[in-house]
Amino acid sequence: MAETEQTGADKPARVTRGASSLTGSSTNPADKRPARHDGGPPQHTIDRVHKRKLAKGRLPIEARIDLHGMFQAEAHDRLLAFLSAASLRGVRHVLVITGKGSSPQSQGVLARMVPQWLKTPAFRALVSAHEPAARHHGGSGAIYVRLRRMAR
Repeated sequence: MAETEQTGADKPARVTRGASSLTGSSTNPADKRPARHDGGPPQHTIDRVHKRKLAKGRLPIEARIDLHGMFQAEAHDRLLAFLSAASLRGVRHVLVITGKGSSPQSQGVLARMVPQWLKTPAFRALVSAHEPAARHHGGSGAIYVRLRRMAR
């Protein structure tokens, strides 16, 4: 747990070193490394050859889900159920449509959150890789997801 130092009523508390790389600007390179997740096998990006084949239609997108207009909790639950069902059917490549958000200045909530969800233990057991989709498949408002092969 982080130790805090009280600096006065009108000044915010200072977090001491080692608390979290999100709470301050640490100069320790170890603090800037991505967090290691112990909840499943590692994920990779979809290699360039497979991404090009998906984009050009030479590798079929076997299933798709549209999360537009959903609240985060609903979208999370639906996505997990969808990927689980697709995995059980032996599907390898899916398209997840998140939408781009309503504000031109910022990315949509789901477009920001879905890639983070895909890195959590529940999803890592199902997902081997993910990448932003090609422009004609939704661009920054969609994600190609490659599912792991399930052991038979």
